[in-house]
Amino acid sequence: MGFSVHSYIFIFLSIASTLHGTEALYEDVRCKCVCPNPNVVNGSSSDRKLYIANVVPNMCNCDNVILPELPANFSKSREFCPLCECKFESRNTTTIKVVVILIICIISVLVIYMTFLSCLDPILNQRRAAASAYQQQTDDEDDLGGRMAQPLYEQGGVLNRVGNRQDRWKRQVQEQRNNIYVRRTMLN
Repeated sequence: MGFSVHSYIFIFLSIASTLHGTEALYEDVRCKCVCPNPNVVNGSSSDRKLYIANVVPNMCNCDNVILPELPANFSKSREFCPLCECKFESRNTTTIKVVVILIICIISVLVIYMTFLSCLDPILNQRRAAASAYQQQTDDEDDLGGRMAQPLYEQGGVLNRVGNRQDRWKRQVQEQRNNIYVRRTMLN
């Protein structure tokens, strides 16, 4: 958890530059043909092979994509091509990049938020312990004076209310764990 904001910015910029640098490696359109291994025509093999080429949609067929890849002495193209299935595919790599960067940003923000809450938890626990000791002391004084003490959630500011709600939530989670793992029952 020792990452600073500068570390996250560096990681984000590194990923963004890597994605920008891969722009020439991938095309947004392609022709994908799935065929059996050419040896299947001879009856010696039955596994499939993938052929990918960047051609225009009307040239996405066996003659333009697969046959140039096969050896020149392959004579059974008439028997081989009907066994192939060619599809023209289109995708938007820019949208994919934006979605990936957005997901990385959301995860980074959640990690920063979790780190913030982890740092805030000891502070809240110290204030709650001090408020509890103070409350106990004022309760003792109020009992002597004959008046009721103000409830803990009304005493402090936002931090006390957040701390009280956090404690209540932790108790509920612990009760649910006990019910599920010990008693094997579910809460409604």
